[in-house]
Amino acid sequence: MGVGLAAAAVSLGVTQLAAAFFPPAADARTAVGTAVINLTPGPAKEWAIQTFGTSDKLFLTVMVLVVVAVLAAVAAIWERSRIPLGSLAIVAAGAAGCLAVLAQPGARPLDIVPTVLGAVCGVAVMRTLTAPLVRDHRVDAPADAEVSDGPDPARRRSLLTLGLLSAGALGGVGGNILTRRRRSVAGDREAFALPPITSPAPPIPPDVQPRAEGLSSFITSNADFYRIDTALSVPQISRSDWKLRIHGMVDREVTYTFEDLKDFEVVERAVTLTCVSNPVGGDLISNAIWTGYRVRDLLQRNGIHPDADMVLSTSFDDFTVGTPVEALTDDRDALLAISMNGVPLPVEHGYPARLVVPGLYGFVSATKWVVDLELTRFDRARAYWTKLGWSDRAPIKTGSRIDVPRGGQRPAPGKVTVAGVAWAQHRGIKAVEVRIDDGPWQPAQLGASYSNDAWRLWTIDWQATPGTHSITARATDNTGAVQTEQPSPPPPDGATGWPSISVQVQ
Repeated sequence: MGVGLAAAAVSLGVTQLAAAFFPPAADARTAVGTAVINLTPGPAKEWAIQTFGTSDKLFLTVMVLVVVAVLAAVAAIWERSRIPLGSLAIVAAGAAGCLAVLAQPGARPLDIVPTVLGAVCGVAVMRTLTAPLVRDHRVDAPADAEVSDGPDPARRRSLLTLGLLSAGALGGVGGNILTRRRRSVAGDREAFALPPITSPAPPIPPDVQPRAEGLSSFITSNADFYRIDTALSVPQISRSDWKLRIHGMVDREVTYTFEDLKDFEVVERAVTLTCVSNPVGGDLISNAIWTGYRVRDLLQRNGIHPDADMVLSTSFDDFTVGTPVEALTDDRDALLAISMNGVPLPVEHGYPARLVVPGLYGFVSATKWVVDLELTRFDRARAYWTKLGWSDRAPIKTGSRIDVPRGGQRPAPGKVTVAGVAWAQHRGIKAVEVRIDDGPWQPAQLGASYSNDAWRLWTIDWQATPGTHSITARATDNTGAVQTEQPSPPPPDGATGWPSISVQVQ
């Protein structure tokens, strides 16, 4: 087992270390992980998001390493001097890694060099550690001969195995650190002076935030903003390398550089984004102040054909999103965002540019690291998630969440503040009601309404009595539509149902 782990560690470590000196496409770890993500059925991806949330990528990375370790251990058992099945298994894994690398956007034939080098080193380690032990001279010595206390070959091999395993692990860690330093756009981001805002967001009044300990902040910090995407390795794109191509069903194709964006009005808006995988009462929803350029302004130079009804946006890592044309061209101020909460976009959230479209779930609107907009039709093109059975159009449903008290808490009898958030992006929230056990619905006190595109916070005081109680909430949007009680899972267009928690009053 140790032999196989050492061979795998050296192979992966060498590959990762060598890849640091090649373009991003040469990173076999990311390439294989991306291939696994792309080949995983939609229900399995949804299970991972529901189970692990924003830690889904960590789970995938750990699982890939576990699988590699198990296969490597088995491969070492198969290794024989005449029929090196273990070495052949490493070669096969290397070939699969090469194919995954070549499938990466912009990959070149030379980008497989790190993977090939890693496979060669892995085979060398496998052959070296499984070679027959050199027969100790004591085996054939006469019975009455003097026995030497020379070093034990088996012990030497164990130490060599441990050393190679450690070296491989260090190579992998070192390669990962070196890769991040060589490719990081942190310096480019820090040097970015945001342009002056010509259309600022309205000031946020203090009464948007009710007083309730544990209630979400009206503005979510960048560090706490949820992140769900398919990028196993965060794309690193400098402003000088970034371009946005707009083409397809248009009169003329246009390509913008970051410098070209200076010709457009700089718009600032508060917009709440929601992931379609957000379960009832879930936390895959956040609110931020976004700054950027109206997408409709960018599209004006193209001349959109009247029969185009979808924009297929593509990220730097080839992830695709299909958005209705009207959502990008109407008065909702869909943005090509470059700033989040007053600073350049964090790399994890799309630096240097991403889409922010109010009123639509992220899988049909919020393309990070966006580099391409193709005007097309829903009956001609399908995006990443729609190919897996999700809806083409996905307006965000009216929803609510109970933040405090937390489910399972044990508050004392007496006055207990119940608080949470409600949302109906691009429609706005008119009311929130709360029910204790099977009692009547009671109106909650709403924080000030900031805009129809941002969530609304609410509170209500409850005179709690000893015992176990359920607390349920529901919201009503500005169209009069009440949050539906009927439960449904996130696929294909968002979860529904009333959020409910259980508390034990002491």
